[in-house]
Amino acid sequence: MIRSLALLTATLPLLASAVPAFAAAPAAPHVPAGVAAGYAVFDRQTGRLTAHRDAHRRFRSASVVKIMIAIDYLESHRKVPARDLALLKVMLRVSDDDAASAFWDRGGKGRLIERTARRLGLTDTAPPPADKPGFWGYTSLSALDTVRVYRYLLDRAEPRVSDLILGHLRRAGQCGSDGFDQYFGIPRGVARPWAVKQGWSGYGLRPPVRCRPSSPAAPGAPGSPGSPGSQSVPVPSAVPAAAEAPAPPGRPAGAPAPAGPVSGVPVPVAPADAAGPAAPGSAPRIVPDYGRPVLHTTGLVGPKERWIMVLLTAYPAGTSWQRSTSQITRLAREVYRAGTS
Repeated sequence: MIRSLALLTATLPLLASAVPAFAAAPAAPHVPAGVAAGYAVFDRQTGRLTAHRDAHRRFRSASVVKIMIAIDYLESHRKVPARDLALLKVMLRVSDDDAASAFWDRGGKGRLIERTARRLGLTDTAPPPADKPGFWGYTSLSALDTVRVYRYLLDRAEPRVSDLILGHLRRAGQCGSDGFDQYFGIPRGVARPWAVKQGWSGYGLRPPVRCRPSSPAAPGAPGSPGSPGSQSVPVPSAVPAAAEAPAPPGRPAGAPAPAGPVSGVPVPVAPADAAGPAAPGSAPRIVPDYGRPVLHTTGLVGPKERWIMVLLTAYPAGTSWQRSTSQITRLAREVYRAGTS
């Protein structure tokens, strides 16, 4: 009997080591009270959404629409002059508004969004309202449609289009051309590698503290101190004025195959947002979350850019830049953990 007990005592640790340990599933991302958030994480390896919330909810785009502006321009021009290459660079790397306005005006303003939404199979995207045609930042889009835009670049666009756009997003600078620090959300909350397009609107024309590059990335990595992507890129002169920041009413700003489902996971449609229902590609009656600041972080994350991650947020009126960026960075970290674990 004593010998049997001794054998059992010696065997138990071996049995315990043979049982695999299962890590607890990450908690659902916590959206702070008063904040509206729509997010989606798409796993390119499995072809499925791995995390999502209010993925169809429309937000005003702010600078995230600059990806669509770049796609439309490049697919309309087989040859791109050096001046336009410079404009694309500052528009995508440091989110330059004047560059976006130049392409917006030349591309027909809202018609640019209509034809791009049709071509990419976007269902929640719409141009600015008819009474605000110059404000490209008032384009409406959703987290799910933004995932579709990235999938288009990765899977369907010509290499000359996708390589140029994604190449610039991989070298997104820390300081926007307007002086705002655009390293919030993914850049602050998710480890490299990443390629990002950020968006912000409703925080005024000047940041509370002007950005000074101090990237958390490893030295020498794109976007890190001393790398080509870390500084604000010089902006070409003689470009029409910006269109994203709210301005007095009326102020001007200077049939392909459908994309198909994003994944095998059904995404519930959120309740009607502030813009109200509208046909795909048509102008909403009002601007989503008008009067509220918005902050968006989007891009490719993880080893070999395995995941597409989109997080769109709107904050109560009067929320400070510091509070908003802190909250979206914390939320981005949680969304990444939920979508990639």
